[in-house]
Amino acid sequence: MDDRKIAFVFPGQGSQSVGMGHALALIYPAAREVFEQADTILGFPLSHIAWKGPEDCLNDTINTQPALFTHSLAVLQALRSVNIDMVATFVAGHSMGELSALVAAGAMSFTDGLRLVRVRGELMKRAGESSPGGMAAVLGLDIDQIDELCQQASTAADTVQVANDNCPGQVVISGSNIALNRVQPLLEQAGARRVLRLAVSIAAHSPYMAASQQDFNLSIASTLIKPAYIPLIGNVTARPLLDPDAIKEDLQSQLTHRVRWTESIQFLLSQGITEFFEIGTGSVLCGLIKRIDRSVIASPVGTPEDIKHLEKL
Repeated sequence: MDDRKIAFVFPGQGSQSVGMGHALALIYPAAREVFEQADTILGFPLSHIAWKGPEDCLNDTINTQPALFTHSLAVLQALRSVNIDMVATFVAGHSMGELSALVAAGAMSFTDGLRLVRVRGELMKRAGESSPGGMAAVLGLDIDQIDELCQQASTAADTVQVANDNCPGQVVISGSNIALNRVQPLLEQAGARRVLRLAVSIAAHSPYMAASQQDFNLSIASTLIKPAYIPLIGNVTARPLLDPDAIKEDLQSQLTHRVRWTESIQFLLSQGITEFFEIGTGSVLCGLIKRIDRSVIASPVGTPEDIKHLEKL
């Protein structure tokens, strides 16, 4: 990879699909071992859910998050097994993907990371049951406008806020269903090209996750997090993190605060990153990165074909 500056980015919930990682595990023993290890750690066949479904089972938050995490780390192990010379200058992960990035950065073991991801999914699902809410994608509006309209639509009892600043023109909001219904016409009147309610029953990255905050903090506190040897761009800070305490603080805050993905990518660009590799399932992040800066290279790495292509470079 010569002297090119690259970043590994890791996808979060929403990128999953039945079959993810199956072809990879068939061809690369190192990848198969990661899925087998995950099955053993969790005590149930996560690999079967990822590879065979059914879809509604994979889409259950408590399964989605560990499946995406496991696939991402299986891809990394496959890359290492064929000695592809790719050294990341930075790593970053979108929402749950931040935990995948932490393992890639050497700050957390696969075992500890998988257990924390599973707990995170369980706690988010529990918070959604005790404090129901929803999310919506807003297309074609400036984020400052969205922030202002969310504030206008929020009351002490029902709030809505930005959950994911994905890229210019694509923002996800999160909150109570009452507040979401209240803000939608305001967004449309302000010129939003589309306001699309997402098929979720939780209000991720909002105060509606607070019911699980204390238990999540305890889980993080009991997880061994070491100094990262590759700087991790935090979701909440959009700045590089190396220190375990700073990493823990970002992970804790992420539950109720927005994912600053646009700012994270802009920071990486300011540091001279010219190539991004999306490690895991799909190419959602590649699409977002290209919308932030069309001049950079953004490539998915999740299938045997992707790895074979890299071997030829």
